Amino acid sequence: MSSSTEELAPALAIDARLTELERGLDLLLNNTPVNAAEAWTDFERSDFATAPVLRLRPLEFEPDLVRRDLYDLEIENVTDPALHTLFRAKRDEIARQLTALEDRDTSRYVYGSLQLYGTVGEPLAAAAMELLELIPPQAPSSSSVTAGAFAEAARAEFERYRAVYPEFPASFDVRDDVSELMVSFGRLLIPETATIRADRVEPLLHHEVGTHVVTYQNGARQPLQLLTIGLPGYDETQEGLAVLAEYLTGGLDPRRLRVLAGRVVAVGKMLDGANFLEIFESLRAEHRIPARTAWSIASRVVVGGGSVKDAIYLRGISRILELIAEGSDLDVLFVGKLALDHIPLIQDLLDREVLEKPWVRPRWLDVPGAQERLDRLRAGASVTDLYEGDVAA
Repeated sequence: MSSSTEELAPALAIDARLTELERGLDLLLNNTPVNAAEAWTDFERSDFATAPVLRLRPLEFEPDLVRRDLYDLEIENVTDPALHTLFRAKRDEIARQLTALEDRDTSRYVYGSLQLYGTVGEPLAAAAMELLELIPPQAPSSSSVTAGAFAEAARAEFERYRAVYPEFPASFDVRDDVSELMVSFGRLLIPETATIRADRVEPLLHHEVGTHVVTYQNGARQPLQLLTIGLPGYDETQEGLAVLAEYLTGGLDPRRLRVLAGRVVAVGKMLDGANFLEIFESLRAEHRIPARTAWSIASRVVVGGGSVKDAIYLRGISRILELIAEGSDLDVLFVGKLALDHIPLIQDLLDREVLEKPWVRPRWLDVPGAQERLDRLRAGASVTDLYEGDVAA
């Protein structure tokens, strides 16, 4: 720890406490349905006529006590201007997360989601529609792998990282209480009921392990612990980077692009007042998205009372493409989980040696063809340019 870091000891104590408080909320798991597999079965059995009931797990904390702890932190005593600003923004974000979690399954929830993730602007909505019109509907994929097979592929991916970085932890679980593949606090969670398209396995590993786990582990090596759970508004940049990882490794195929665009359209419809069945039918009838995929998109958007989070994937990659076209270096984004807006702050902390350079380099930057694709993006590209023509179904 450098002398400047020692001077920051009081600030780092607040950083640690903010990190601990957010970990206790576990926003990701607490907004994930515990009964998605059964709900899909029931929905299919009803011939897609009865909207599903998606159940969320009960909160395991007392919101008022968390709020009290949050506002007991003496952030006003942090003298470093950059950290003072950051901590205040993070405290505000945690308070908003808390309110959103309390508001689950009420009409208020959507407003909390909007405060956390932002709305769908006209340019994003237009780009999503353009992708859905540009890319022909794809036939459902016939080849898929089970959760067990995906877990084995994940084990092998962790081992590839461990071969270069022996202390890189291999942490993943197959779980019966999650409905989607996700990374929670550096741990890859695989749904027990998952069936994953065979040609999506590698891109998903670069997305989940190569981006979300790698940035978590890089953040864990920094004195600023918030870099593990994420600086305010980090999700959009993380998902943008993760989609970039899929693209650079040749895994951002037409089906996946249509899903990312479909998510934005679904969020827009939900904000316009559409219910689950209306969103589902619109995805199927207007955009010819297969039933199982339309179910997944629609259920992610209506969960809890209306979530806008899924718009961040397309918005995130759009902003990353702008960053690349400006000639910016991506390396600073691997320091931990941060938003593009934090680049100047993180660069300042790197220059002052409060933070260290990233420990692990994502493998997806070095797969064959990745640098050539990145060079093409540097010349300027929009999200529609990520569509490279059709593939055989």
